[in-house]
Parts: sequence; C-alpha cells; structure tokens
Amino acid sequence: MAANRLWLRNPLAIHTANTLDARGGLVIEDGRICELLAAGQHPERPCDQVFDAREHVLLPGLINTHHHFYQTLTRAWAPVVNQPLFPWLQTLYPIWARLTPDMLALATRVALAELLLSGCTTAADHHYLFPDGLEEAIDVQVEVVRELGMRAMLSRGSMSLGQADGGLPPQQTVQQGEVILADSERLISAYHQRGAGAQIQIALAPCSPFSVTPEIMRASAELARGRDVRLHTHLAETLDEEDFCLQRFGLRTVDYLDSVDWLGPRTWLAHGIHFNPDEIVRLGAAGTGICHCPSSNMRLASGICPTLDLQAAGAPIGLGVDGSASNDGSNLILEVRQALYLQRLRYGAEAITPARVLDWATQGSARLLGRDDIGELAVGKQADLALYRLDELRFSGSHDPLSALLLCGADRADRVMVGGQWRVLDGQIIGLDLRRLIADHRQAAARLIAA
Repeated sequence: MAANRLWLRNPLAIHTANTLDARGGLVIEDGRICELLAAGQHPERPCDQVFDAREHVLLPGLINTHHHFYQTLTRAWAPVVNQPLFPWLQTLYPIWARLTPDMLALATRVALAELLLSGCTTAADHHYLFPDGLEEAIDVQVEVVRELGMRAMLSRGSMSLGQADGGLPPQQTVQQGEVILADSERLISAYHQRGAGAQIQIALAPCSPFSVTPEIMRASAELARGRDVRLHTHLAETLDEEDFCLQRFGLRTVDYLDSVDWLGPRTWLAHGIHFNPDEIVRLGAAGTGICHCPSSNMRLASGICPTLDLQAAGAPIGLGVDGSASNDGSNLILEVRQALYLQRLRYGAEAITPARVLDWATQGSARLLGRDDIGELAVGKQADLALYRLDELRFSGSHDPLSALLLCGADRADRVMVGGQWRVLDGQIIGLDLRRLIADHRQAAARLIAA
C-alpha cells in the first residue's frame, strides 16, 4: 500500500500544467496530489515516505484514448502486413471471429501490461466483436483492468451491418440492435463509475459507418444521453470510408455524424483524418474530440490527422495507440514520439513541440474521456504518474530531459503510480509473471490463426 503522505522529491524534470514550477517535486496524500513544490521548497507537513526522484523525469500518467485490446493476438500477421484499411479488415474479420473469452483475457492482459510499462495509467478500449461465446467480452475486460489496477474506459462497441446488407463485416460478427442496446444498458448499470477517481467507465461505441446501421447510431446516442455516458466511433480514417458514406448515405462523414445526432461534446472520434475546412469548424464548434493515432495511420497509409486545425477550431485532441494489429504495439510513450514526428511533417518543427504532444497524451486525452481528475500534475488531481530514467546508452549526451524523453526514444517507465498506488517498480509490474503471460499469449495467438 502507498504511504499516507509521500514526497517525490526534486525530479530531474517534471511536466506540469501551465508550466508551473514544481522542481521541488510533489506530495501525495490519500491517492491525490496535495502539494506542488517549487525548487528548494519543502512540504507543509512531514511525510511518511520520501522518494528521491533526481534521476527521474516525472509525467502525469499517460492516457490512451483508442485501442482494440484483442488485436494483440494478430500482430504482424503476414497476409495483412501490406494492406490498407478495408482489405486489411476483410482479411482479419474471420480470424477475429474465432476469439474465445480466454483468448480475450490474455490479449487484454498483454495490451494493458504493455501500456502500463510505457507509463500509461488510463486506457480506453473499443471492443466491437461479440461472436457466439463471447457475449460477455466487456465483463472479461473489467476483471483484467481490476487485476492490473489501472483505469479504463471500456467502450461497448457494436457491428450491426454485415456483408449481406452492404457492410464490411461477415455475418457471424454482427448483432441485432436490441441485443446491442440491452447489453449496453446492462454494462452501464453493472460497471460505470462516476466522479473523481473512477476506475472503470463504460462508453457506447458503434464501430464505424461501414459496419453499423444509422438506426443503431441514433439509438446509441439516445441511450448515451439518457444514461450520461460518452460516445465513440471511428470516423474519417480513409478515403474509402468517405466514398462508402457518399454512396450509401449520400453524405460526407461529418454530415452523417450530424444526421445520427452524434455531433457534440459527448463524442470522441478515432483518427479524424479526412475532414475539409468547413467540417473542422463544425467539429470544433460542437466540441467533438479527436483521438490521433499516428502509428496506425502510418502503418495503413491512411493519412495525417489535421490536429492543429482541429484544436484551433475548438476540438480537443488526444492520443491513442489503436489496435495492436495496425500499430503493432501498445506503447504510449513511443506513440507520443510518433505524433511529434508525424505532425511536424504537416505543421513544422516550431509548432509541434515535445510539450504540446505530451499535453495531447495527458490533458487532451483526459478531455476526450470527459475527465477532469486525471491528466495533470496539479493539486487535487489523482496521483496517476509515470517516472522515467534517462540512464541508458540512448540518452547519453542529451541535455534537456523532457525533450530527451521523446527525441531519444524512451520506451519504458521505471515507476508508475495509479491513485497513489505503485503499479510498476524498477520497470516491473507488481504481481505479474510476465514470462508466463508471454508464453500463454503466444500459444493463444498461434491457436487463433491456426483454427
């Protein structure tokens, strides 16, 4: 258990909201940050424990706002390595339809462990596959989240438009609308927590315009308003998707979003690449959030999200690793680095700074999930944080610690805390047999492909 009062003293560098001076570190009490200390300052009251952080860069816990945990079982699968999104999906759907609860538990444990080791403390997952036998997929994920002690926004995804009706998914992966809505209600009632410090929350997440009907989009929006939960979907990821919407609905993607009553601050979208200037203005005015997934967008050659244009219009920007079949990892600190480099290609080096992209992965991502208790190192916020050492060969000769974290390619946190509890110490997840997990996961991945 964490000490009642813990002083993380004199970090090598610290990333705080509004660049506050916190070179003296911070004090944690009862799972929250209660003091930020300037250089040379000491806590107001004695602390039970003091941790000397002079060799650590201290960040808010990173927040991942788009993932597909189950996809850790299909990383770097040869038949899809060189495919763009639509054929990539059509090839993988039949494989994913074989998922079992045990496989999903392993896949989720691997995704969360990898995220946690990278300094991520909160993860949003978009799970939309519920074939026969996997009807309680979200329940499986809840147990793994609790086991690892992280926070999660588990999105109850859905697919209701199969190939027989003009959609992309095979029929064995789609569900009827009444089944989707009933399970969504059940999950909200069973698991959704509210208020500061919530560990598990539920969102409603019809998969995409090419895999769900407008009816389930509208019904999900209505249910989300009635139960005060958030909405999530993929949108404007590829030009193929834009063409699909034009041909099927006679609408561009943002017009379609508006037509099903999704355009608003309750919604956050994955990818958001192919918006025109008018659509960017509309999204910003509505306060609709965008999760930038740079590695996946590069892997599938989908395009580059117009982050700064969206942000200038008023749309919150967060980061996500996306599924591990299109990344092919779950490492959020490396995703921050990818965002830095990819966005510099669009906006230039002066506009895209390490501090800006770290803000996307922390404060920005928290806004996407509708949370104001995480994503910042500030008094009153949850004590979710990540500490990184810069003592490896790759950092030798570096000068600015916060910049070095990204420019020199940090990929693993030394310590990670969630709600005042250490979950990673000396680069190891407390209580997790990583070797056994890797062995079991590899076997499950082989069975899934061979089935």
